[in-house]
Amino acid sequence: MRTALKYLGRAFLALVAALVIALTLNASYWTAYRAPMTLVAHRGLAQTYHREDLDNETCTATRIYPPQHPYLENTIASMQAAFDAGADIVEFDVHPTTDGAFAVFHDWTVDCRTQGKGVTRRHTLAELKTLDIGYGYTADGGKTFPFRGKGVGLMPSLDDVLAAFPDRRFLINIKSNDPREGDLLADRLLQLPPERLARLMSYGGDRPIAALRKRIPAMLTTSRKSLIACGGSYLALGWSGYVPESCRNTIVLAPMDIGFVLWGWPNRFFERMNGAGSQVFVTGAYGHGTAGIDSDEDIAQLPSDFSGGIWTNRIDRIGPKFRKPAP
Repeated sequence: MRTALKYLGRAFLALVAALVIALTLNASYWTAYRAPMTLVAHRGLAQTYHREDLDNETCTATRIYPPQHPYLENTIASMQAAFDAGADIVEFDVHPTTDGAFAVFHDWTVDCRTQGKGVTRRHTLAELKTLDIGYGYTADGGKTFPFRGKGVGLMPSLDDVLAAFPDRRFLINIKSNDPREGDLLADRLLQLPPERLARLMSYGGDRPIAALRKRIPAMLTTSRKSLIACGGSYLALGWSGYVPESCRNTIVLAPMDIGFVLWGWPNRFFERMNGAGSQVFVTGAYGHGTAGIDSDEDIAQLPSDFSGGIWTNRIDRIGPKFRKPAP
């Protein structure tokens, strides 16, 4: 009995020693590395909304906060405003159209935000461009519609965006899980000059992203499946400093409230991921969909000396916190 207890005691001490060594080796103070500050503006500069009881079927245009700016998501004007506010990258959503283009629009159907009806991808681009994308927005339960009549013709195409911002970086969201959509997007993007293509990234459904990555292996992408694979393998192996293959040359989304479980968080983690060719963006709290770093309270939850990628829905608030105004 005493012998067994002695061995258990030694095993426990060895485990504690191994844990202390792993934590010490992964402590951020062992590196002077600071990742480049990179701000991602989700949907450009958009109207934000409350997230109580939010699901995939919720019409978010009917629950916006009282408008604090005149911009509508996924428009050329909102993207320009986001870049002006300090964004390095703008995220936008695409749907294929029946005439072979890609419309830049968030929703699966046009019913919520516009006066139109039906599934977005079952329209031609010309039809979509006739819609008023500000039609359905209301902050008071339908008493007033502050953007109605102001969004006619403002839905851009992918080509419109690329032409308007030839030197800017974008993160393209594929809204379906159809692998053909990944191939369609690859067909279009492979027509771009290499230096233009290098400024683009993509994320979305597992199957279209897998198809896109197969066609354009150098492009940074991510999906739910790849995020889970990276997270699980890094939690198991990251203590050693090893970056698993699933975390290489990809996009990593790290919710701000669980960053502490990532070995080497934050600076050493960023150093490892960036060294493996990956781009890390810190998002809002885990389980809250596309929640971002959107307020002073969110910033306060980041490490005091934080530097790295930030995902935000309020680039107008967050940009000035991290960007010095132009002289």
